[in-house]
Amino acid sequence: MEADLVFTGGRVFLPTGPQRAQVAVKGERIIAVGDEVAGLVGPNTQVVPVSGMLAPGIQDAHVHPVWGGLEVLRCDLSPYTEASAYRQAVAHYARANPDRGWVTGGGWSMAAFPGGNPHRRDLDDIVADRPVLLHNCDHHGAWVNTRALELAGIDRLTPDPPDGRIEREADGTPTGVLHEGAVALVARHLPEASAAEYEAALRIAQTHLHRLGITGWQDAILGPYGGYRDPSPAYRALAASGELTARVCGALWWDRDRGTEQIEELVARRAENAIGRFGTPMVKIMLDGVAENFTAALTEPYLCGHGNGLSFVDFDRLPGYVKALSAAGFGVHFHAIGDAAVRAALDAVAATGKSVARHQIAHIQLIDPRDVPRFGQLGVIANMQPFWAGHDPQLDDLVLPYIGPERSGWLYPFGDLHSSGARLAAGSDWPVTTANPWQGMEMAVTRAMHSDEVLLPAQRLGLVTALTAYTLGSAYANSCDEAGVIEAGRLADLILLDRDPFLGEISQTRVTQTYVGGERVFDGS
Repeated sequence: MEADLVFTGGRVFLPTGPQRAQVAVKGERIIAVGDEVAGLVGPNTQVVPVSGMLAPGIQDAHVHPVWGGLEVLRCDLSPYTEASAYRQAVAHYARANPDRGWVTGGGWSMAAFPGGNPHRRDLDDIVADRPVLLHNCDHHGAWVNTRALELAGIDRLTPDPPDGRIEREADGTPTGVLHEGAVALVARHLPEASAAEYEAALRIAQTHLHRLGITGWQDAILGPYGGYRDPSPAYRALAASGELTARVCGALWWDRDRGTEQIEELVARRAENAIGRFGTPMVKIMLDGVAENFTAALTEPYLCGHGNGLSFVDFDRLPGYVKALSAAGFGVHFHAIGDAAVRAALDAVAATGKSVARHQIAHIQLIDPRDVPRFGQLGVIANMQPFWAGHDPQLDDLVLPYIGPERSGWLYPFGDLHSSGARLAAGSDWPVTTANPWQGMEMAVTRAMHSDEVLLPAQRLGLVTALTAYTLGSAYANSCDEAGVIEAGRLADLILLDRDPFLGEISQTRVTQTYVGGERVFDGS
């Protein structure tokens, strides 16, 4: 047999760790690893030299690519970190797009504003004639101007929705910040975006992710959310045309205002979405919000009288939902930031009994130490976002003072999860934070972000563990069992790196070529 591709001359990240080896590919699969590769080189074989390292393709276990692409196409605030820069960017976008009825986009950080909250007045003097809605970077809140509030009929008498909060001045007047479900009060008035715009956003996102070495991902919300329409039609369109080169696992949005009666519809959507490299074997249930706006669900109250946060679904009914979804063949992808939400998810899986479903809990910011071993015991995947596990202004100013010193020792316990037998997967949550997996890996290994201060050093991971989480671990979470590792018979989803990240400078690693099923989808060499 003659190989189509042979990678030779450098180190390869194998299941046993990095070592020098050769790898042969025929069609879409790896056919040999090791000394036997030399005998598979023929006149038509393309021999690819490995100067840095050959690794399995990265799989992102929690990401929102279409949202990321839309931010690029709209008013993108993600490159900036200061309030003045946000204002300048909004003003520039509004001038450049005078015909758009709304100014939309997002990417602003709560840490740029006192108390984490900007004000509508900061938008009113820039754009007074049109409504403005800008999601913050974590997409759990939005900044709007007075015109948007007026259009939505929101004033000091408007009650908070059950799943959100309107930020207010002392007399109840809305300040222009909407948290969680309150965003929908304005977002439902947005004009319907076109299918072409969503497809363009997906193309932009796929190019960006392939450039970073990402060959597959799990889109963590497929359904209408926060003013965004369901991205599923865009995936189906690109999958049908062959433009979807990534392997995409989708998590169908669980409507938290409904119960198990929606499962029949989810099953039908799963069948409709099974096209090419696109499939939707997961259901996303968002259990709580985020700690920065006091909507993450805690077992004990936030300090300074902020309550215990919000529960977006009835935790008592959750076991029934999970059992019914498991019976229908779905894995459940839980959003759980607070320790109460994490415990509710684990309790629901425990009550379901044995199941082959790949249940996973994403974000896992705050876990009561008593619950850490339950991940391994129950077979629940710890779907971590490692880039968050370091000191930065958002954590230090908007979270730690309100949870206190004991719970501050429970943050992102990746090391304890790993040592207790949990299966680790890794993702970025882009566009919430960078999609760059090499920056995420460095955070997993160092737990240090913008300073020398390490966040809970005992929770650091070794690079072999971190890279395995981003490859084999995430491939498992994404129901892509034939990828994620370099072995004969596996899919040839491979990336060439410009260096060996095990020699240092993990975050500086650059991908020079990305292959999906033996086909090169990015060439930056």
